[in-house]
Amino acid sequence: MNPEVQVLEGKQEIAQEKENLWTKLKVNGELVAAILCGVFILGGWLLAYTERPTLSALIYILSFVIGGFAKAKEGIIDTIENKQLNVEILMILAAIGSAIIGYWTEGAILIFIFSLSGALETYAMNKSTKEISSLMDLQPQEALLVTNGVEKIVNVSDLKIGDLILIKPGERIPSDGKIVKGTTTIDEAAITGESIPVTKGIEEEIFAGTVNLNGSITVEITKLSDQTLFQKIIDLVQSAQSEKSPSQLFIERFEGNYVKFVLVAVVLMMFLPHFLLGWSWTETFYRAMVLLVVASPCALVASIMPATLSAISNGAKHGILFKGGVHLENLNHIKAIAFDKTGTLTKGKPEVTDDLVEEGLDRNEVLLYVASIESHSNHPLANAIVQFVKNDLNVELIQPEGIEDVAGWGVKATIGNDEWKIGKSGFVGSELAEQFSQGAYNKLSSEGKTTVFVQKNEKIIAVIALKDQVREETKQAIDQLKAQGIYTIMLTGDSSTTAQAISAECHVDEFIAECLPENKVDHLKALKEKYGTVAMVGDGINDAPALATAHVGIAMGGGTDVALETADVVLMKNDLPKISEAIRLSQRMNKIVKQNVVFSISVITLLICSNFLQVVDLPLGVIGHEGSTILVILNGLRLLRS
Repeated sequence: MNPEVQVLEGKQEIAQEKENLWTKLKVNGELVAAILCGVFILGGWLLAYTERPTLSALIYILSFVIGGFAKAKEGIIDTIENKQLNVEILMILAAIGSAIIGYWTEGAILIFIFSLSGALETYAMNKSTKEISSLMDLQPQEALLVTNGVEKIVNVSDLKIGDLILIKPGERIPSDGKIVKGTTTIDEAAITGESIPVTKGIEEEIFAGTVNLNGSITVEITKLSDQTLFQKIIDLVQSAQSEKSPSQLFIERFEGNYVKFVLVAVVLMMFLPHFLLGWSWTETFYRAMVLLVVASPCALVASIMPATLSAISNGAKHGILFKGGVHLENLNHIKAIAFDKTGTLTKGKPEVTDDLVEEGLDRNEVLLYVASIESHSNHPLANAIVQFVKNDLNVELIQPEGIEDVAGWGVKATIGNDEWKIGKSGFVGSELAEQFSQGAYNKLSSEGKTTVFVQKNEKIIAVIALKDQVREETKQAIDQLKAQGIYTIMLTGDSSTTAQAISAECHVDEFIAECLPENKVDHLKALKEKYGTVAMVGDGINDAPALATAHVGIAMGGGTDVALETADVVLMKNDLPKISEAIRLSQRMNKIVKQNVVFSISVITLLICSNFLQVVDLPLGVIGHEGSTILVILNGLRLLRS
């Protein structure tokens, strides 16, 4: 290798190492400052015993500056920008006041513990968002583009819809797409939170950020890099980090007024006890400084945000994305949940459940003709019948001589000298349809199934029943919600008979049948008036207005982009039991927040009373105040655990 190139690469490596070191120091700056502050406090304390008061005071001043600079700067900037006092200002004033009356050690310890608790709070924030932020590193920057058999490495941002890329075993998938060649096993934990890999074959979807485990596959790009599901997760979580819950907003508003009250109380404390209680001026000023410390609402301010971010992080790890603390908090108050039926409670794809062919006829021949005719229709029911026959009989379809699609009714066809009609009961004759196979039509309809009749030369010879199958996990999810005291409602456009059968199978408490998409919002408004706080779960474009109307909109991860963007909570895997899990997480968060608030207020009250009774000294006040702040932060971090 060229010596100049080696030198250049060496310099680049050194520069990179320096940059990494600086980044680490910057991230851990608060902790480093707190540790240095503690070292200088120890030095000042030792010098005080060597009868070097000036040097000792100088060392203490250094500890003040090093430990308090970041918080002082933060407090001053916030005060100027928001025109409102904050706890940082109170702490700096308390430390300076302690030094004025000669309590250098206590003032320095106050700064030390305050900076340490600040570092811990920053750590808590970083810890709670670490799982989410690490997502950014999971998306590959390059992909192997295949054009006319030629492979070329390109930037992911250069990929276009329709491009073919080759993904080898062990590689992370760079963009959303569908497999066009090969079979493999995909680790989708980064998207769904599910640790068990899934097998994927031709025409199946794969997502950016997931890992191709054991097979080489060719994938057709279906979404641009900035529109992938993975990128949406990152965008959603980044917005969630900046959105504050109502409780957090209340605490922040309360903080400004409370600080003003404390400062007024401290000023009064500097004078009134001297005249009313006969305290000395030194004692009066000392107690005022203790009040300034113990009355500061640091613990109260730290009661909510670490807990909220920890809960959001916990949810993200398990495939539940909250778009902000407000939605996480609102889940705790949910009284009823409305579910869209198709694609939410059910799989969204009809499947053949029954095929009844007139006695004496060859079932296989009839089904072959039916599938051959239906293969010329794009209707979901027709597609389901064709797929069923292909899987059941494993035969090649034939070509009808004539095909006529009768919109809204069915299909007409000619095969040989026979005329066939396949469709609704009214298409082949309602009376004949109801009489066929001893009234099988009414029985199948009562079971929530859709019937397709087959007529050959004016005679009904078969009926095929289809049903949108209820998801395997639906019953479990609904039962869990009902056990939590939540009322469940199904919204569907089906007839009352079909809706009743499906709702019974799903275990929901109530159903609203013949519900047109444009009427879902009206039904949501009525449910809100009846039950109070209501959530809506859906996956389609027509669910978006209802998701926006509900107090909490919950979208299925496999749903449309519009639903994902409109919803407040997204289930990355179409796993309905995650709703109950999200509610439990919300309940845990609210419980911990209440614990923190009650604890912090109790400590503040106890310390203030003890100060008036002259029981607590400044060192104990500092430890009690800052110790309570550290404890509420640690309590909030418990939500990171599953």
